[in-house]
Amino acid sequence: MIPLGDATRRPARFPLVTVALIVANILVFIWEIGADEAAVIRLAVVPAALMHGHGWTTPFTAMFLHGGFMHIIGNMVFLQAFAPAVEDTMGRARFLVFYLLGGLAATAAQVAMQPASTVPELGASGAIAAVMGAFLVTYPADRIKVLMVFGWFVDVTYLPAFVLVGVWFLLQLLNQTAAVVHADTGGVAYAAHVGGCIYGMLTARVFERNG
Repeated sequence: MIPLGDATRRPARFPLVTVALIVANILVFIWEIGADEAAVIRLAVVPAALMHGHGWTTPFTAMFLHGGFMHIIGNMVFLQAFAPAVEDTMGRARFLVFYLLGGLAATAAQVAMQPASTVPELGASGAIAAVMGAFLVTYPADRIKVLMVFGWFVDVTYLPAFVLVGVWFLLQLLNQTAAVVHADTGGVAYAAHVGGCIYGMLTARVFERNG
């Protein structure tokens, strides 16, 4: 299921911060393509190093890095689908602060789950999970335009946000549980997704302009 956007509402203002974040991620990815791998890893979060007091700036820098074309495309698709409405509700400055703190909260959750991991963690998905959590709380009944892909079958449908985001969150939770049971220390940072989404759900109302 690929979210294409909110079919229920249009933002009252141009989503400047959302667009700026997408552009920033793309520009950083272009830099990554020509950069030395070691230079990229130095900007990624390594939980074990962070626990030993090293790389304190990496929770911020890592949220603008991506591991490949599909990684950044997937993240930016989700960001453009959910962020404009949340930015419109919070206002630009508050939304930017909310987004960055969401990325940090997601990193904190991942590090807490795997403090001894030496696997570099990077990506905007934790911050985007926070946006999705805020969207779920703020606009649970909004219909999300979704591209459904099952093998060769492709269709466009509409799902309520509470169904789409709810199913997504449940899958992240189940996958994180499975990762813990099987002692999986690599792959997708499900704990970051769960932590970011919970942060978004808990703080969405706080960051609203009338909050």
